[in-house]
Amino acid sequence: MEWLSVRINFLFNLVFFLLLIILVSIPRNSVDPSLAGLAATYGLNLNVLQAWVIWNLCNVENKMISVERILQLSNIPSEAPLVIEDCRPAEQWPKYGTIELDNLHVQYSPSLPMVLKGISCTFPAEKKIGVVGRTGSGKSTLIQTLFRVVEPTEGRILIDGTDITRLGLHDLRSKLSIIPQEPTLFQGTLRTNLDPLQQHSDLEIWEVLRKCRLDEIVKEDKSLLDAPVVEDGENWSVGQRQLVCLARVLLMKRKILVLDEATASVDAVTDNLIQSTIRRETNNCTVITVAHRIPTVIDSDLVLVLEDGRILEFDSPSHLLGDKTSAFLRLVMEFIGRSKCDHQSELT
Repeated sequence: MEWLSVRINFLFNLVFFLLLIILVSIPRNSVDPSLAGLAATYGLNLNVLQAWVIWNLCNVENKMISVERILQLSNIPSEAPLVIEDCRPAEQWPKYGTIELDNLHVQYSPSLPMVLKGISCTFPAEKKIGVVGRTGSGKSTLIQTLFRVVEPTEGRILIDGTDITRLGLHDLRSKLSIIPQEPTLFQGTLRTNLDPLQQHSDLEIWEVLRKCRLDEIVKEDKSLLDAPVVEDGENWSVGQRQLVCLARVLLMKRKILVLDEATASVDAVTDNLIQSTIRRETNNCTVITVAHRIPTVIDSDLVLVLEDGRILEFDSPSHLLGDKTSAFLRLVMEFIGRSKCDHQSELT
């Protein structure tokens, strides 16, 4: 818009300058001086009018983009209903936490290639499952499908024998817990971030803070649980934000917990603290850990190795590491090699 205004004014001034030269150059008796003065006066006003008209036309064109966007959004299929009254899970569902993937196919759009290609396996109840693979192997898509951010194109996911596509989104997602890679805190207080629905007592909140080693940090502020949290939790470090997310999950006490690269953005000390807390406090939960750091999943009960949307291996880490042809062993060796190179670079 600024580019347009400058050039319109320059062009008009050039034309008006040429007009004035013509009016001055022609013989006086050929044009009435009053008409020449009137033309010059209206010429000055025409500059403002012309700029106003073009400016508003450009504004209208820009605003029409918003209308087009609204039309596009109105044509996007809506998500499934939040609640399906005819198929609501029991209050204690899931009771065991068994997850079955049955010939699961997923693609983000009919025009795009398939991302998950016929995945079939079972995550046993109360076990810790690590999901690893190279970038683009389908790890994040698998988690998104579990929460029905993306709907299965073919196949199904069963939790304790219940097809999750038959449930409302609120009923499904409220029964699962996730710690994402980027910790999310909301503007308000620590209490509202840990217990937004006010379903737990202060004693329970302090208990989870103690488990996450946050109690001493919270006590440093006189407001305690009412300590302020700015937007996105910018007044907390990344590690502390991730620990707050962990405390929130422990407070909810869900049977299924998903860690989606939860420790990728934190330092090694916080990573060890999170992993040790999860191992200690989630013995009766099914824990799915998606990670690039191999040590994060090395102590899992089972490891799922994905490549190009398919299952390469699904077995215990000890068994996979004992197989010299294992893809998981290759990932471990690559991780060790990268770690050595990074260490040597730091020394240099």
